[in-house]
Amino acid sequence: MSTQQTVPLNEAAQTRKAVSNILKGSAGNLVEWYDLYVYTVFAAYFQSHFFTSEDPLQAGLEAMAVFSTSFLMRPIGSWFFGRYADRKGRKAALTLSVTLMSVGSFAIALLPTTQQVGVWALVALIAIRLLQGFSVGGEYGTSATYMSEAATARRRGFFSSFQYVTLIGGQMLALLVLVILQQLLDKDALTEWGWRIPFALGGVAALVVLWLRRSMEETVSADQIRAAHVAVPGEAQPGTLKLLFTRHWKSLLICIGVTMGGTVAFYTYTNFILKFMNDTSGIPKTDTSLINFWALFIFMLLQPVYGLISDKVGRKPLLIWFGITGVLFTWPLLSMLAGTQNPVTAFLLMMGGLLAVGGYTSINALVKAELFPASIRALGVGLGYAIANSLFGGTVPLIGAALQKAGREDLFFTYVTVAIGISLLVYIFALKNKKSTHLDKEQGSAFGEAAGPAAGGDREADLSKV
Repeated sequence: MSTQQTVPLNEAAQTRKAVSNILKGSAGNLVEWYDLYVYTVFAAYFQSHFFTSEDPLQAGLEAMAVFSTSFLMRPIGSWFFGRYADRKGRKAALTLSVTLMSVGSFAIALLPTTQQVGVWALVALIAIRLLQGFSVGGEYGTSATYMSEAATARRRGFFSSFQYVTLIGGQMLALLVLVILQQLLDKDALTEWGWRIPFALGGVAALVVLWLRRSMEETVSADQIRAAHVAVPGEAQPGTLKLLFTRHWKSLLICIGVTMGGTVAFYTYTNFILKFMNDTSGIPKTDTSLINFWALFIFMLLQPVYGLISDKVGRKPLLIWFGITGVLFTWPLLSMLAGTQNPVTAFLLMMGGLLAVGGYTSINALVKAELFPASIRALGVGLGYAIANSLFGGTVPLIGAALQKAGREDLFFTYVTVAIGISLLVYIFALKNKKSTHLDKEQGSAFGEAAGPAAGGDREADLSKV
């Protein structure tokens, strides 16, 4: 009888441990992405302080161009932090990334304007955005890895989905701050000085997360950390590009393919769509902010639901759902959104797109983490994501704004559809559903029998090869 009681208690303890670590890891993710998104959310209010064009569309295009520059640093950040996380531990890398983001947010909050220091204001803004892009480049891969490793085996989809709960939550929080400030301050006050408030709030929040992350548990084994500091002639060490490119290059290409369509769709429906509605519809800005906020709020709550579904049916069916619905409905949804002046219709159209994108966002971090062994996971996930994100996702606001200014929104709809279609082919032909993964071997099977002592053996075997 006592033996039967031990198992559920042990499972409950594992769940409590997972919940604690996921909360600490995801809190930093929330703040990092808030600090990144608050730029686009408040761009309409501060762009006149850094860009001299009198044409609002042109100034907005220039602001989005600066936003896109942060994506140039993502591959570099993912390489640095991925290597750091695979060699020093996930906790150390996550702590460093949120520290850098805090510095960047405080810097923008205090930044002098073009009217005060001339062109140096724009130079400083670009430099800060590059620093924040470097930080976020490391945050995604490391937090995706950490959450996947910290989750219990049978609920990996559910627990890992909280990366996008907090990622979406970061953007939603930025929108909430915008909505509140729009109620408290008039447009002139927001444009003059109120836009600095959200950046200062982001810096303070990052300091709080820095304190929380001090108590996170490490998921990297001591064997891996030791192996990272012992050079073996002719062999690649953990967390190195040599190991990634010689042994896991196929997984890296799949990771890029999985990300491409998803990141384009995500940035279209969660980031660029606010500017898109403001410029193409007659809906007031205060209403578009509320539409975006409530749509993102529902979208955020749906992430764990999609994650739980993936724990039952596997990861591939959800990606297929996203790919098919994205290809079929992107054009009609966006074209109707461009023409509507009804806030309710706009909300329903935005939700239609987000319901499709949820098949990707909820589980993509886990799918990528399952492609790589522990010795190269943070670097592989981070670099694969960053390459695709820099080339495709990060350029969505710039491409969308440019085509919008040229009056060719139809070409933007086509771009999004084609990107999703390419990733759909990857989902169909490069992924297998419920196949045993590296995470299954290391920490227990998600769909089959739990891996006990063998899990540690598999990790040690992997390290012995490097």
